[in-house]
Amino acid sequence: MKKIIYKYFFSEFIRYFAISLFTFTIIIWTIQAVNFLDLITEDGHALSIYFLYSLLTISKALTKLFPFCFLIAIVFTIVKFEKDNELIALWTSGINKIKIVNLIFFISLIIMIIQLILTNLINPTMLNYSRSILKNSELQFVSSLLKVRQFNDTVENLTIFVEKKNDNGIYENIFIRDEGKILTDISGGSSTIYAKSGYLGKNEKNLILSNGSIQKLEKGRKINVIKFDKTILNFSGITTKSISDPKIQETSSIEILNCIKSQYMYVNDSKCPRYKNNFTDTKIEINKRIGMPFFIPLISLVCSFLLASRKNRKDSNYLHKHLFFLISIMILLTAEIAVRYSGISWNYTLIYYLIPLIAIPLFYLGLIKTFKYENIS
Repeated sequence: MKKIIYKYFFSEFIRYFAISLFTFTIIIWTIQAVNFLDLITEDGHALSIYFLYSLLTISKALTKLFPFCFLIAIVFTIVKFEKDNELIALWTSGINKIKIVNLIFFISLIIMIIQLILTNLINPTMLNYSRSILKNSELQFVSSLLKVRQFNDTVENLTIFVEKKNDNGIYENIFIRDEGKILTDISGGSSTIYAKSGYLGKNEKNLILSNGSIQKLEKGRKINVIKFDKTILNFSGITTKSISDPKIQETSSIEILNCIKSQYMYVNDSKCPRYKNNFTDTKIEINKRIGMPFFIPLISLVCSFLLASRKNRKDSNYLHKHLFFLISIMILLTAEIAVRYSGISWNYTLIYYLIPLIAIPLFYLGLIKTFKYENIS
């Protein structure tokens, strides 16, 4: 009988958790996807790269939503059981309230472990893979580089300026500064390309220029000028300068811990030079990955107070439900604030981890004391 009840409670929780997680993830992903449109319009990446990159960033949203969706699912599950008088049926059948608390706490431990896996393994891997996709992606739309009356430097060592575009799709007065032999393979240093007019090829990877010149800076500061009536610039294989180096969020937890260790021991580790100038943010990131999931069990115990009996149900039911929901929200906000200070010093880091480790047994003892005086066998 008890196993059936526990499975039913767990299934209801999973239902609410999945619905809330899916709903909020879709909302956040939609907002992020709109922000990522610059990958197409500004950086010239292909649509397939845009959608794949957007999908891979879902893991980042999931890790942030897990504690909040857990809170919503637990509250909704308990309220649903109470509204349908299923809690009364449980108590009258002889089930001890503290056993339901243990069930809720056990569920929270499962969610905590899943979030630890997400934050420390899955999320950094997927984000790093999404970054590698951008790094290895070729420029697909040359038109994204041709901005009227704008200096476009999306491609590294390449700056393009277009004065005008007429109704026939012809670009006029095109200036291109090539500092890395990207478009011109003429020996020497940097080059400047000027053309009176130009248009895109059918595959949008070629730029056909007319009536212009190529000014090449050679050694000795000598400028060599090559005039042309027509020339074709091929943009195939060119990549944009979208951020290709992994950010701290895209780095594995093991690498971050090794970098923190090397910094603390004053070891010059060549694998993590980008973290040495931002050591505080490095500690904040690892504390967020490891410490934040431990606030989930704490939230489960706070929500478990909703199981307590109330004498004047009609008067206190509304306030009772919202009180513990607000307390749980405050705990999540406190966790977010505390983790931002946890990187300042090791004392703040210790305090950050001690908050859930001390609060969890205190709230559990409070639940035992609360249910001890209720007439439940």
